[in-house]
Amino acid sequence: MLEDVRAAENELIFALDIGTRSVVGLIVEAVGDTYRVIDQAIQEHDERSMLDGQIHDVVAVAKVIQQIKEELEQRNGPLHKVAVAAAGRSLRTRRVRMDMPLSRNAFITREDVLTLEFAAVQESQAQLAKELNEEDATRYYCVGYSVVNYYLDGELIGSLVDQRGDNASVDVIATFLPRVVVDSLIAALKRCDLDMQALTLEPIAAINVLIPVTMRRLNIALVDIGAGTSDVALTEEGAITAYGMVPVAGDEITDALMNAFLLDFPVAEEVKRRLTSQESVTFTDILGMEQTLPSAEIIAGIEKEVQQLAEKIAFKIVELNGKAPQAVMLIGGGSLTPGLPEKVAHVLKIPAARVAVRGADAIRQYIGENDLLSGPEFVTPVGIAVAARRHPLRYITAHVNGMAVRIFDLRKMTLGDALIAAGIDIRRLYGRPGLAMSITVNGRMKIIPGGHGTPPVIEKNGEAASLDAAIADGDTLDVTAGTDGENASVQVKDLLEHIETLDITYNGKPLSLEPIARVNGETCPLDTWLADRSEVELRLPRTIEEVLHAIGEKIGDVATTVPLQFQLNGQSYSFPTSQTVLEVNGRTAAMTDTLRQGDELVYRVEQLPTPTIRDVIPVEEWVQETISVHFNGQLVVLPVTEVAITQDGQPVQPDDLVIDGADIRVKTAPASTPVFSDVFRYVDVSLEKPERESVTTFVMLINKEVATFQSELKSGDQLELYWE
Repeated sequence: MLEDVRAAENELIFALDIGTRSVVGLIVEAVGDTYRVIDQAIQEHDERSMLDGQIHDVVAVAKVIQQIKEELEQRNGPLHKVAVAAAGRSLRTRRVRMDMPLSRNAFITREDVLTLEFAAVQESQAQLAKELNEEDATRYYCVGYSVVNYYLDGELIGSLVDQRGDNASVDVIATFLPRVVVDSLIAALKRCDLDMQALTLEPIAAINVLIPVTMRRLNIALVDIGAGTSDVALTEEGAITAYGMVPVAGDEITDALMNAFLLDFPVAEEVKRRLTSQESVTFTDILGMEQTLPSAEIIAGIEKEVQQLAEKIAFKIVELNGKAPQAVMLIGGGSLTPGLPEKVAHVLKIPAARVAVRGADAIRQYIGENDLLSGPEFVTPVGIAVAARRHPLRYITAHVNGMAVRIFDLRKMTLGDALIAAGIDIRRLYGRPGLAMSITVNGRMKIIPGGHGTPPVIEKNGEAASLDAAIADGDTLDVTAGTDGENASVQVKDLLEHIETLDITYNGKPLSLEPIARVNGETCPLDTWLADRSEVELRLPRTIEEVLHAIGEKIGDVATTVPLQFQLNGQSYSFPTSQTVLEVNGRTAAMTDTLRQGDELVYRVEQLPTPTIRDVIPVEEWVQETISVHFNGQLVVLPVTEVAITQDGQPVQPDDLVIDGADIRVKTAPASTPVFSDVFRYVDVSLEKPERESVTTFVMLINKEVATFQSELKSGDQLELYWE
């Protein structure tokens, strides 16, 4: 209802077309969808304060705008608001492809797609700034973007939402407008006490009045030929697809007239204007000579320059469009250059009827029969007035993390647009996934993914919002970046898909053993944390040694038990103090023997008794010399040397215990010559007299000769002892 009421109301629109050569001002009355130009004013610049559509001297341009304003105010009353246009050549369009790695097994959400799209827009913004040597990428306003294609793992796909893969990509075309263009326009208007009612773009303004909606699916080139430049805009599929600028226009034709006929610039401009309306033109050259020449002759003198202008315009169209368009529309004062449409058609190789100059006749539906507006130079200012009502380019001011941000309201503006305008890197808002690990398990590679990064916390006016949430003027946006995911971490036990056990009996008790792990060749417990690229072997224990390691037995206990240490005649010796009992199913086993399910394993360490001197030092080995005799026919060996044993300096016997760390000394020395009685230490003999009465005499013989107990012996002696 409100829109219907507004459409029924009359509205006066003050429109300004600020060109390189002049400024055109119109007062347009809008009633519903009907527009009527009720007044106009044109004022040329006194100096070159505009260059290629950019204001170079704000004060000088403001002076011309003030003159236009005052002239129109005298006839129409006070003017406070104005609609203006930014030159199409100021726009920059970039096409960028952006890739985004995806978390394994995770579905792509709408937020992921928006993040990817906005990241592509920011990348194109950064590339544009780099190309133009701008340090601050936000010096270019993004005035719109469109998605060309989505890709998943390099393959074209219609939509990424709820898809799954390793890599997502998007192709985006983004359009930017330099901030300085807008800021200089605003500065010049403020000097004239004018507020910007609406801002549009010159190509959009012209297309709005020249090409109805029903025709915009056609591939049409619109060329606005001004004084210093020729601006090119292309439409197809209902949208403006490209913008460009050719740095030659009407001034080049004026320069050609000056050189060909010796004219100064104002005279050459006047001659140029008359060529299309008069059969002959009278002028005075710089020498003061007045000449009258046929228009055809003058046109022939500048044909070369017209051809060059046509070629450059046509080449730019093909460069932007990739091919010749279906039709070309020429507007602007320079479009009146004689022969230009035909030459453009010839270069593009399209019928001459498809290249036309569109002037006031093309916009009668907006201005009616108005003798004030008769040429193509009025198409753009009328389009500005229409666009100000139909498609105004307004501003939205939002506060992002406390910073005021101004955004063009070309379409439904989103929270993501505000973040781009604020220069916030959307890719960095989302926490990155943690680094993954690659582990080799029993010869097979296994990837351990890192943790997921957290999304940012985004609030609009204190409430949670998403990147595609619509924003309005005055909204307050608070954005807190998400945190990165943790790097992958894994313990050995996490690699076990299912746990098998080795079940045995150990020292009479049941025992279940988990798998053992070897990491990079070293045995490790199952709770060991692994490093990236570790090589892990997981299996059940096989040998007795592996089983004992697994249960924590110190296999080296026997070997490492402190032995009994002593010295013998200055040399060190040791003697074990313990021994190992190792049995499997009742049989003695070795550490390398294999164990199977259900086996009975016995393993223990037993202490040995303290050894005697005889155990560690057989005394008999220290006897150096002996003699052999026969006693009553029995062989008897008798020593002829004697052994002296001391322990820590004290005399000891062979059956005494060895003391740990003792210093044992063993010495041998010649003994006294053996005598008959020494034999009794080695044989059992009874010297008691038998009870028989017939036994009366004790006989003791050596070699059949009578001897005594003290008779000396020598090797080979035959000893006899008996009662007679």
